Amino acid sequence: MSNENLNPEGPLEINLHKILRERMPRKIGKFVPGFLITGLERLIHQDELNEMLRMGYPLRGSAFAAKVLDYLGITVEVTGLDKLPAGKRFMFASNHPLGGLDGIALIAVLGKKYGDHGVRFLVNDMLMNVEPLSDVFLPINKYGNQARSAAKAINDAMASDMQILQFPAGLVSRLHDDGSISDLEWQKAFVAKAIEHERDIVPVRFEARNTMRFYRTARWRKKLGLKVNIEQALLPGELCRARGSRFKIIFGHPISWEKLKTRNENPKALAAAIRKMVYELK
Repeated sequence: MSNENLNPEGPLEINLHKILRERMPRKIGKFVPGFLITGLERLIHQDELNEMLRMGYPLRGSAFAAKVLDYLGITVEVTGLDKLPAGKRFMFASNHPLGGLDGIALIAVLGKKYGDHGVRFLVNDMLMNVEPLSDVFLPINKYGNQARSAAKAINDAMASDMQILQFPAGLVSRLHDDGSISDLEWQKAFVAKAIEHERDIVPVRFEARNTMRFYRTARWRKKLGLKVNIEQALLPGELCRARGSRFKIIFGHPISWEKLKTRNENPKALAAAIRKMVYELK
């Protein structure tokens, strides 16, 4: 095994007690009862997540992702990879149904095809804490001085021969008023970046869903006017409950950046059109 797959510090471990005690002001932390933090540890399935991290060590990137899928007994059916010509630079734009396993599965599939050195996944900067996958991640919402270095890293990746993967919705799919479950509005930046860096866009449909508990929690949170996405705390549990599931990933035909440019439509409209195309993939 190559040195790049080794972590000399040993497997990462999530310790919510330690994290919260270190980050909360001391005056507040001393009033937070231990049983409350223990309850949060159960909510996020801390023991199961740590078992996955131990099981995957010292693998990294797509090898770690594949090991997690194997550990959970997840089967992934992939179609459409033959639509992707060799030697092209793509922007992969996927729906975001799960909030964890969808990204892990896509890393496993695309990492196997292009190699970890040839794939970069644009993610929320909080996910950089998932250390075994940090080599293929690029954070998109750093702040302050870090924002400039993060923006440069993204632009460098866009200009390179690496394949770029993104969830344009940003957030996990939600339950809508008509009873359907799908992404929220797609952000337009991925279209603008693809055109700027002359990358064809590959629409990707990931067929999967979370439990109704997640969607109902999200709807009640919204009805109550709460700004904090408390349903996000349920996502680790959703990942663990997916044991033995079967997912399907459908890759569509690449959309030429030249055609997108000549349509002379604003990026927001193009993003909406590509989102619609994703949900029509069979």
